[in-house]
Amino acid sequence: MKLNRALITSATALALTFGFAAETFAQDVTWNVSLWGKRRAFTEHIEKLAELVDQKTDGGFKLNLSYGEALSKSRENLDGISIGAFEMAQFCASYHADKNPTLTVLELPFLGVPDLETQVALDKEIYSHPAVQKDLARWNAKLLMSSPMPQYNFVGKGDAPKSVSDFEGMRVRALGGVGKAMETIGAVPTTVTASETFQAIDSGTVRAASFAPHAHLAFKTVEAGSWWTTNLNPGTVNCPVVINQDAYAALPDNYKEALDSSVDEAIAHYLATYKKVYDKWYPTLDEMKIEQITFEQSEIDAFKEKAGKPLWDEWVKEMSAKGIPAQELLDMVQSKLN
Repeated sequence: MKLNRALITSATALALTFGFAAETFAQDVTWNVSLWGKRRAFTEHIEKLAELVDQKTDGGFKLNLSYGEALSKSRENLDGISIGAFEMAQFCASYHADKNPTLTVLELPFLGVPDLETQVALDKEIYSHPAVQKDLARWNAKLLMSSPMPQYNFVGKGDAPKSVSDFEGMRVRALGGVGKAMETIGAVPTTVTASETFQAIDSGTVRAASFAPHAHLAFKTVEAGSWWTTNLNPGTVNCPVVINQDAYAALPDNYKEALDSSVDEAIAHYLATYKKVYDKWYPTLDEMKIEQITFEQSEIDAFKEKAGKPLWDEWVKEMSAKGIPAQELLDMVQSKLN
């Protein structure tokens, strides 16, 4: 039986056409990114990353940023990454310290991080440690970049504390090492999500909340408060951006390069953006008639003595018992800062 040559030629051409199209479409990649709240200084590096990746791949690789917990609750972002519900997410280690214990070394109180640039370098070094990478790999997560934040301070409602002892018995929204530090002086740390904090202060569920300035603005806690501590500086939280390992492995090499090569510029944009936050922060405090509380150095020193090194020692003991090279991680932190 003879086959129609024209028919064969047409069929071959059609197959090649569809095959080429399928290959082209396969190169178009969109990653879903799970965030919470709204766009703010805390998420500007991710916004910049999306912009850069799009540019470098001529629109072939896009990051679809979802705010307001549209994809997942903030406390469940790591779980979402682990099952591939989305490809990228931001989370804070203190939301589930048991799931990422190695990262909590960066949340210990009074580490003495002087600025955001130092925090970036410190995070990068700790994230590269094999024990930390193994820890996150349990959730199929690859650490991409940090979300550096300055030391937390408190916005509160009601009578303002004039000494550290005035925090005794006060219910405060404070996570991670900050929460533990506050507990040592008699405060009552309470776990409240960022988006719930305004209502918690306004209703009296908590008296005060610790945030970096951008978050006090973004979550409007400053509108519920009447005072702010300028220099308590008990610590901060560590909030990395992670990606699903399988999704990363599946990327074409040029897309991996576009993503990896954009991190430093995205962080630089974040730092530049954050500097502008203070241009808004202090005028807002004045406008809202927020009392600014500055503690005497003797008070701060007493707080550090009671809530600093003892908690470091406790952390090393607890983590070492879990098989984590805790002292090595803490030494890395101290060496970097020194």
